[in-house]
Amino acid sequence: MTAQYRQPVPLLWWVRRRSYLLFVLRELSSVAVAWFVVHFLLLVAAVHRGTAAYETFLGWGASPGILAVNLVALAFVLLHAVTWFNLAPKALVVRMQGHQVPPRMVAAGHFGAWFVASAVVAWMLVVVL
Repeated sequence: MTAQYRQPVPLLWWVRRRSYLLFVLRELSSVAVAWFVVHFLLLVAAVHRGTAAYETFLGWGASPGILAVNLVALAFVLLHAVTWFNLAPKALVVRMQGHQVPPRMVAAGHFGAWFVASAVVAWMLVVVL
């Protein structure tokens, strides 16, 4: 019987190259997206149960631990969005009048739409509510 040699792979192999690090962090950011979904569903359930449950949820959400988790999750979600919008031109080839739109323009369109959507939501939160 012959033994097959397997070269050991260090646990943190992905830290050595920036591209690998960003890839792994973007994949891990899906956990942060899931956390925001769970947090939102808990909020909806608290609102549905009434004022007392909603106030309890707000108190829980204002605790330092939950605030820290939400800030870390926000950073991961922003990383996820930025890396996704930067990948979009590689996955989406846009043609106009028979010519390919430059990849920078595709990414700029995504970032611009994100900015406009964020501005509309901020306006609604500040002015409407």
